[in-house]
Amino acid sequence: EVQLVESGGGWVQPGGSLNLSCAASGFTFSTIPMSWVRQAPGKGFEWLAGIYGDGTPLYPQHLKGRFPISRDNGRNSVSLQMDNLQPDDTGVYYCSVDLMGLGPRGPGTQVTVSS
Repeated sequence: EVQLVESGGGWVQPGGSLNLSCAASGFTFSTIPMSWVRQAPGKGFEWLAGIYGDGTPLYPQHLKGRFPISRDNGRNSVSLQMDNLQPDDTGVYYCSVDLMGLGPRGPGTQVTVSS
């Protein structure tokens, strides 16, 4: 059974940083692409970044790699580094078993950016 648990969210002031992590289990992690998506209040899901099993990242063009993604196959985890956060970045952040965020997701971690 696929299990994903996101962590690292919280409240941060504009300009602040957070590093999100996702612990995965129930599948052969090292061979599976992973991704991060978010859902802002009242909006749909937005794909933020994907990463192949070998660590090659893939980003949507409109974000231009704003949030670097990385993975540790030894620890079955995938991370998202978020710097210079702004209020528009507020939302729930999910990791997904899929390159572009279309696969199973975890329960998510809340990120709130406000002063």
